[in-house]
Amino acid sequence: MHQDLDGPAAPAAAPLPGRPASPDEGRPVPSGARPATPDAPPADPLETGIHDRWDGQGLPGQPWPFMAICSVGRLYQLIKKALDEELEPRGLSRTGFFLLTTLALTSGGRARLSTLGRFLMLHPTSVKLTVDQLEADGLVSRNRHPRDRRATLVVITPSGRDLAGRVNVALESPDGPLGRLAGLHRPLFESLQPARLAFGDLEI
Repeated sequence: MHQDLDGPAAPAAAPLPGRPASPDEGRPVPSGARPATPDAPPADPLETGIHDRWDGQGLPGQPWPFMAICSVGRLYQLIKKALDEELEPRGLSRTGFFLLTTLALTSGGRARLSTLGRFLMLHPTSVKLTVDQLEADGLVSRNRHPRDRRATLVVITPSGRDLAGRVNVALESPDGPLGRLAGLHRPLFESLQPARLAFGDLEI
């Protein structure tokens, strides 16, 4: 948020828990600006743009729900962009990557279309279109279910398993598009897990 677009900055608010107050507390920080202390982390735009302005702009309630939603949404967009940079040179979409890795984790490397849609939280049409593309690229095949003639099984091919493996190894590289998350993968998962489970994400 920019001061020239959003009006004057709000008066300084109380510092966040565990963060000492500073003379500049509550003032908006220009994009790309860093604090004067060299060892301090860069200013968070959600703190300067939302938390430090909330009371001064007369908004009721607490800023944390809006900040939490913005934080997750912004992180998702940043990770999505970085993941696309990793996948596009390999001719793979995000959904294709998720689907291949999911298949590689199943017993026998196969699953029903409906199972894939449920696990990935995708509409059946999106799953079908993705499988069509992966099949055309030789990364999956389709088989009839041996006991349910109405069901189709999607089976990962050796090429598909190899590609999924190479991509997942590449995601760990500190030099890749997702290198900023190096060392943060497990902490990130564990920090989001309570919120995800609170919404009832308990089934695969």
